[in-house]
Amino acid sequence: MTLLGAAEIRALAERLDLKPSKSLGQNFVIDGNVCRKIVRTAGVTSSDIALEIGPGLGSLTLAMMEEAASVVAVEIDPRLANQLPITAAAHSENAERLTVINQDALQLKNLPVDPTVLVANLPYNVSVPVFLHLLEILPTLRSGVVMVQAEVADRLAAKPNTKEYGIPSVKAAWWAQVTGAGSVSRSIFWPAPNVDSKLVAFKRRATPGDESLRKEVFAIIDLAFAQRRKMLRAALSSRYGGSGAAEAHLIAAGIDPTLRGESLDIHSFCKIAQQGLES
Repeated sequence: MTLLGAAEIRALAERLDLKPSKSLGQNFVIDGNVCRKIVRTAGVTSSDIALEIGPGLGSLTLAMMEEAASVVAVEIDPRLANQLPITAAAHSENAERLTVINQDALQLKNLPVDPTVLVANLPYNVSVPVFLHLLEILPTLRSGVVMVQAEVADRLAAKPNTKEYGIPSVKAAWWAQVTGAGSVSRSIFWPAPNVDSKLVAFKRRATPGDESLRKEVFAIIDLAFAQRRKMLRAALSSRYGGSGAAEAHLIAAGIDPTLRGESLDIHSFCKIAQQGLES
């Protein structure tokens, strides 16, 4: 297997008359060693069905094909989706391991196979919605590593009572344990982005409840962080019929009504939601 380098990436883009799209978050990885490092960090094995979102010209895809039993790549750009199998055939003796789906990842409902690991350089403008959507619809995803904008990585992996902690942190925690997995240089991309990037690793765990509880929890999370300096009794007043009623609800759930959303972990939000579903 030979991976793509900077010269080949640029030549491929020129042949496709492809000018990287900022709106699609197209910053292509041009360093094969970094791609292999990401695959190692994700712990991809020969028994895995790997999922990639936004494969672009295929740098990370080829690195995954070295290790995984099969790779499913979801690409929104039809030019890139059509080219990827051709690139795989030119670089790998196992091109049959690759399945390419030309679709918007946010519109995915299911896949032809059940992926076990996610490895992706996520488009930065939709990285959080895509990440949460995949965790929701693909319960077989047990772990993975995604590359995202540094600030987004910090938010996804943040713990309560930190300035980075917010809606992405709590919602991701419903499905998985999320941790930082290192930084990557801007120089590994073409074109080089104007922001720094980091890797985020996740391991799925049992959810705290069923889908009805999740919807209630997520609605409460959205309200709690809409104005993050508000105490919970004020932030949730619209949901429970005033600040007094919200305070009573929180006390019944065992939550201090003078706390702010940034102080609560996913289990505390579940207590608030459960109290509402039971009352």
